Amino acid sequence: MHALEIVWDPIKFLDLGFFKLHFYSVMWIVAFIIGFLITKRIYRHEGQSDESLDSLFIYSVLGIMLGARLGHVIFYQPDLITDDFFSIFLPFKFKGGFEFTGFQGLASHGAAIAMIISMYLYNKKVLKKTVLWILDRVVIPVALGAVFVRIGNFINSEIIGKETGSDFGVVFTQLGENVARHPAQLYEAGCYIFVFLILLFTYWKTKKSDQPGFLFGLFLVLLWSVRFVVEYYKEPQSGEYLSNAIGNVLNNGQILSIPFIVIGLYFMFIYKPKTN
Repeated sequence: MHALEIVWDPIKFLDLGFFKLHFYSVMWIVAFIIGFLITKRIYRHEGQSDESLDSLFIYSVLGIMLGARLGHVIFYQPDLITDDFFSIFLPFKFKGGFEFTGFQGLASHGAAIAMIISMYLYNKKVLKKTVLWILDRVVIPVALGAVFVRIGNFINSEIIGKETGSDFGVVFTQLGENVARHPAQLYEAGCYIFVFLILLFTYWKTKKSDQPGFLFGLFLVLLWSVRFVVEYYKEPQSGEYLSNAIGNVLNNGQILSIPFIVIGLYFMFIYKPKTN
């Protein structure tokens, strides 16, 4: 044991007897609650009603959770569609015996796509402004929520980093290992804090918040650039079929991040809203 080496062996849940409360699920709940409070402050500043905020919360939770789950299945575990279909949508495992698992296997790329779709539907049915108006604001709490999700991954000893080859790093003993790895989950979480602070500052303190699509674009560029870089320190996840298709030059996470970065740059520097 060295000063720069951390042996990580946490409890993952509280056994309440009738129910196991997984800390990973708690992190998602915390993310949504804090996101709701931040958005409430923004909505009041913008003169929006509490009723529209309540609807936003429902659309966000359903859209993000469903998209994150489907994204994981499509991009990383497509065999689940035929092997254990109902476990895609339910917090249970059916193959090999019935078991409560909680909602495990969530992909941020799928969550991002679903967030855009759900905000489109929310705007069309409830807000009736522009999709970019809501996206420019909702990305602020989303960036902070990503911090808690990655902390949840760290608690679960999942999405682990590569071996450091030195005394520095985290030993994930619950994986049956005794080697130090990069705490890639914490790298991401720390960087996402800065993404959140940059977005918050830009919204409150600059005129760029009046430019439709700029904050949304800035979010895409910053968050997915972080993801792209941190992927170099991560172990490949299951189902790296996109990476295999290009000779493993980049992994799935990096390949899927590039389109988001390009879209972000477009909204920051090229997009011009239509004028009547």
